[in-house]
Amino acid sequence: MVRRSAGRALRVLLLPARAAPLMPRGSAACYGTSITSAKVQVNGVNLHYQQTGEGSHAVLLLPGMLGSGQTDFGPQLKSMNKQLFTIVAWDPRGYGKSIPPSRDFPPDFFERDAKDAVDLMQALKFKKFSLLGWSDGGITALIAAAKYPTLIHKLVVWGANASVTQEDVRIYNGIRDVSKWSEKVRKPLEEMYGHKYFAKTCEAWVDGISHFAENSDGNICQELLPDIKCPTFIIHGEKDCLVPQAHAEYIHKHVKGSRLLLMPEGKHNLHLRFAEDFNRQVEDFLR
Repeated sequence: MVRRSAGRALRVLLLPARAAPLMPRGSAACYGTSITSAKVQVNGVNLHYQQTGEGSHAVLLLPGMLGSGQTDFGPQLKSMNKQLFTIVAWDPRGYGKSIPPSRDFPPDFFERDAKDAVDLMQALKFKKFSLLGWSDGGITALIAAAKYPTLIHKLVVWGANASVTQEDVRIYNGIRDVSKWSEKVRKPLEEMYGHKYFAKTCEAWVDGISHFAENSDGNICQELLPDIKCPTFIIHGEKDCLVPQAHAEYIHKHVKGSRLLLMPEGKHNLHLRFAEDFNRQVEDFLR
């Protein structure tokens, strides 16, 4: 079927998603429309997060590689419906303002992030919540939804993959040298981290995620996808040059009842470039 939004065609492949009740309002959902910033100790690390909104439906935003709430989710923190949702954007350990520790990439770093993310929301007294995960954050969200099904209300992922192919490794090595990144993308990360930490961590990420290609079928979390029981919405930009479309199609095929939205003009950062369309699609799904 075809949907049109703001003059742009959105091609949608839909399977019905199961309904789930909204979570009761948690004690942390009381900040209104301002954006607050704080840290809480989780699993031995002081994790930084931003929070906004006063709705009964809690939503956690999970950023991509080297990402943070500040750098990755400005339009969502600003413009998502704050009467319906309480929105939390976290900085994973070693990213954003959750330093120390320095970021590292052991074989289980996605599982570690998934546990940190879930434990953060529980520390903030949210009994049940939805996940919005971009890129690496999408992988983390897939793992969290599979491993902690009683806690996850709904799931949205975009720019995510459940495996790493040799073609992916080629793409990753193409962004290893941050000096070759566009200034628009590079500048806010250099301002946050300083050039040395930024460059070193990007190289470490390339090495860390490339190791998955050595697994059978390049597996990251393929075996967990059938364990995802919550309503799931997968979004993919057809012009994403970092994550081939086959990854989104694989996730859609293996998460039962999931929806897949293909944005013809979308690139990897489609939630920033087409924030109004993205926010509306996501809010409609989360309602």
